[in-house]
Amino acid sequence: MTDQTPILRDYELLDRYTRTQGRVFLTGTQAIVRIALDQARRDRRAGLNTRGFISGYRGSPVGGIDLEVTKNRKLVTEAGVDFVPAVNEELGATQIIGTQQVETDPDRTVDGVFGLWYGKGPGVDRAGDALKHGNAYGSSPHGGVLVVAGDDHGCVSSSMSHQSDVAFMSFFMPTINPANVAEFLTFAEWGYALSRFSGMWVGFKAISETVESGMSFELPEDRAFVLPEFEAPEGGLHYRWPDLPGPQIEARLEHKKAAVLAFACANPIDRTEWGYRNARFGIVTTGKSHLDVLEALRLLGIDKARASEIGIDLYKVGMVWPLEHEGALAFAQGKQELLVVEEKRGIIESQLKEYFYDYPGRKPERMVGKRDENGDRLIPWTQELGAVMLARHIADRLERNFPELDLVARAANVVPASAPINVPGATRTPYFCSGCPHNTSTKVPEGSQALAGIGCHFMASWMNRNTTSLIQMGGEGVNWVSRSKYNGKRHVFQNLGDGTYYHSGSLALRQAIAAGTNITYKILFNDAVAMTGGQDVDGPISVPAIAQSVAAEGAKKVVIVSDKPEAFRKSDLPAGVEIEHRRELDRVQRELREIPGTTVLIYQQTCATEKRRLRKRGKMEDPKKFAVINPLVCEGCGDCSVESNCLSVEPLETEFGRKRKINLNTCNKDFTCVNGFCPSFVTVEGATLKKGATGADAAQLGALAAKLPEPVVPDLSTPWDILVTGVGGTGVVTVGQLIVMAANLEQKGASVLDFMGFAQKFGPVLSYIRMARTEAEVNQVKIEPSSAHALIGCDLVVSSSPKASMTYRKGETRAVINTAVMPTGDLVQNRDADLNSGARLEAIRGTVDAASLQTLDANALSEALLGDSVFANVMILGAAWQAGLVPLGLESLMRAIELNGVKPELNKAAFTWGRVVVVVVDCAAVERIAAMPVTQVQTLDEQIARRAAFLTDYQNTGWAKRYTDAVDKIRAAETAATGAPGALTDAAMKGLFKVMSYKDEYEVARLHTQTGFYESLGARFDGAFTVKHHMAPPFFPARLDARGRPCKREFGGWMQGGLKTLAKLKSLRGTPLDPFGHTAERRMERGMITDYRALLDRLAAGLTAENRDEAARIAGMVMDVRGYGPVKEQAAAKVRAETEAALQASAF
Repeated sequence: MTDQTPILRDYELLDRYTRTQGRVFLTGTQAIVRIALDQARRDRRAGLNTRGFISGYRGSPVGGIDLEVTKNRKLVTEAGVDFVPAVNEELGATQIIGTQQVETDPDRTVDGVFGLWYGKGPGVDRAGDALKHGNAYGSSPHGGVLVVAGDDHGCVSSSMSHQSDVAFMSFFMPTINPANVAEFLTFAEWGYALSRFSGMWVGFKAISETVESGMSFELPEDRAFVLPEFEAPEGGLHYRWPDLPGPQIEARLEHKKAAVLAFACANPIDRTEWGYRNARFGIVTTGKSHLDVLEALRLLGIDKARASEIGIDLYKVGMVWPLEHEGALAFAQGKQELLVVEEKRGIIESQLKEYFYDYPGRKPERMVGKRDENGDRLIPWTQELGAVMLARHIADRLERNFPELDLVARAANVVPASAPINVPGATRTPYFCSGCPHNTSTKVPEGSQALAGIGCHFMASWMNRNTTSLIQMGGEGVNWVSRSKYNGKRHVFQNLGDGTYYHSGSLALRQAIAAGTNITYKILFNDAVAMTGGQDVDGPISVPAIAQSVAAEGAKKVVIVSDKPEAFRKSDLPAGVEIEHRRELDRVQRELREIPGTTVLIYQQTCATEKRRLRKRGKMEDPKKFAVINPLVCEGCGDCSVESNCLSVEPLETEFGRKRKINLNTCNKDFTCVNGFCPSFVTVEGATLKKGATGADAAQLGALAAKLPEPVVPDLSTPWDILVTGVGGTGVVTVGQLIVMAANLEQKGASVLDFMGFAQKFGPVLSYIRMARTEAEVNQVKIEPSSAHALIGCDLVVSSSPKASMTYRKGETRAVINTAVMPTGDLVQNRDADLNSGARLEAIRGTVDAASLQTLDANALSEALLGDSVFANVMILGAAWQAGLVPLGLESLMRAIELNGVKPELNKAAFTWGRVVVVVVDCAAVERIAAMPVTQVQTLDEQIARRAAFLTDYQNTGWAKRYTDAVDKIRAAETAATGAPGALTDAAMKGLFKVMSYKDEYEVARLHTQTGFYESLGARFDGAFTVKHHMAPPFFPARLDARGRPCKREFGGWMQGGLKTLAKLKSLRGTPLDPFGHTAERRMERGMITDYRALLDRLAAGLTAENRDEAARIAGMVMDVRGYGPVKEQAAAKVRAETEAALQASAF
């Protein structure tokens, strides 16, 4: 039975910002926004007329602050907080300096302005000069500054790991380190009070595991601060003018530091966990590491009472620099051993050593941390810490001090050793969105090289695009200035996003021009900063403005390339700037690379994700146009993927092998796939996609749901860990948000941590959900190895990845898995890549509780039942809840879906369908409701007969008999040699069919007009649509592209009549009257039939049981001859050479 805790029925999403007491659910990003709102409220209550001011620059993990503020702009402004996004980090910090100068203005309109700066770790470095100056000059008495540093300790979404504490120390800036989202609010309140008292800016650590997590908790009460007696120096501690350069600035910093320590002593932010005065073993922690230590102790069976028995206490440091020495020394004094646990470098440990040197009478007998008493490495600094790792270290140190505890053996078995899955085959890596401009813009001509930069386009580094290197943001291409001097002054392309250009990249381009470097900057103008969520570039920027600027700087040549060149007017551009269509990109790049010096190519095309958002909001036209592939015409050559690099061009497994299809639910209508050299593409224009046949109406679903038993869910006597896996960009993060929001409504403790990195770009997403009766029991937000109680697997590939599977506990982790095969980047890059879905599922089965494992193809069910696969993740959540994996009530989950606000009725239906699927034992019943076809496995005879029938339609019965006779001959030879037909007969059956059914003009016409293809379009689309074909027929003159390939043309509805007529002329095939038979491609295809039959005869003549597999491999090589025109000719030449080499190396 589910818990019957009353839920917070009146809870609304805005309560996260407007509630002043009670329970809320906040993410780290939302908490940072709330910090400013809370400070404004406190000031109003105190009778102060202040305003808040937020500025900074986005970057993971603080990449969503500007989005969150913008989304709630009215609320934020009315609360008295202003937001001015910065062009870059240092200019944001400089704006914050201005806020602290306001109180010295005689004409000020407010009592003061409190400032909040944000930026990721590298942004702290970049803004160092401004931050250092701001801190040195000081804050104002009614202002104060928090400097929020987004530190990526684990290098999850950064070019390198980062720890801003060290930089803050060099600025002489006090630094506070909250452990979780709840502490964001209390620490920020303390930080502003400290800043106002001391005149210092206050560094605020916001690491990935806190910012990217969410938490349900009770709002804290406001704290009353004690202002200690402190004698300030002449001129005070705060901002003043004049304050001319000189040593007095550093002298004031020394006074400010003393004020900081005085405030921290009077208003402690550091605390002992349990306050055991006689504890002999002390652990000093800070931030997230404190929660790791608490969880480690829990795993060791050490709670508050047991800690008292043993003699253990913890000291949690809130301000990591300067360390408040009175509290720290009081805790350390008399301890037998002090263990310091902090992530990354030992900031606290170093200060403690200094204090112990100054106060030798107050030091413990022994202190260990980054190294033990022998100088050996103990707590690592080059990786993230975790509870399981720390449990072993803590057990070892405790046992050294208290041998009778016998904790080392327990620590070794605190959780079973994890056995991460590592299934061979395609993996899921981040990838460009469907229709992303970078799919085209990051291509380089053959023989050229490109340099990567900061932005989504960096993902070109792991695609076949000859793109290498990485440099800091704003340095793009400057490394080539020096490098090119020592490599023959070679040319290179440098990718540079429009956001980076505006941030600082324009200076890099200026440097390259000044040095006369041979480089072409490709400025990728996409109208949005997509890597961090789709924000606008922070200022007025346009293609003409960039063209004016770079031309004025001295670029040797400037070319604009766009998918809509007609949108630009020559009159808006400098003289000499050319405008080209994107189909000319290859030619343009070839021309630019030959020009000495620095040239600029501005590639303009709107971000695909931004297009999708704008279309949903009705702010951009959504073309009533769809690309469709006729699978019978498709050869599976993959040229459409080569042209488009698009994830929406998906594999389609058919009886005749792997083909391609367009996923119309994810397609962003870029249509570059149509450029693949293949006549299988049509575009359907003037249509809308049918969302029809849901397979069952609401009444049927309600009747099914009413019969469902209530699930038995965990009682939360111990914390419950749920791992959600999925694909970035598909809404998988919403699953974790729904669960934790429902827990919030039930007033339970819960947290969620979303590990994404680049994952919003269709990479792997892991959401770690931890639930308990109260938030105090949740501890750390990340699930430890071998500790997941439940797996909600929204993607099979991610679920079977090493990072996910290391959390599974064999025989105990309960799982619900979506078996849908969602394409990965590997499938785009390699047409024959295999996800090994069966092996992945079996590997998962072997690492979880196999008996309770539930599987369903949620994508197919969702599309059939609800008209769109977008509901698949919520369907999986419903299945998981019904299976007893989610310890929450149905009412709270339904309310969470309503609060989410995105198609709530359909998502509730998806949740309910998920429940139905896992309860209905005969899953085929649900499939029948959804009208899902079931593929039957065919026998060898059935496959041969099917192909013979196809060849009869292709030509005639005589043609089909030639096929069956040849297959029977090889079948008899294999039976004679090995006892039964097998791999060779299978390969010959498929290979001979392939070469005998070559797709000439007659066959393409037949497959389009006589197989029900046009009729199938009517079943998929509504409206009075027209069908247009995209072909390069040899009898129509065509323009050649830069590669010498004929360009395809679009043909209107009249082509259908022409194709019908052409299909009836198939009897001309191969005769002297065949008008197409004289072409090189057709002669090659007819020759392949003769060559392949000769090959089969050769293989049959030398066949033995021992060489059958090799014979089958050779016979199957012909299956790689795919495509049309130049694509097929190139493939045929390659296969011909490989086949000959294989024969030479074999016994045949």
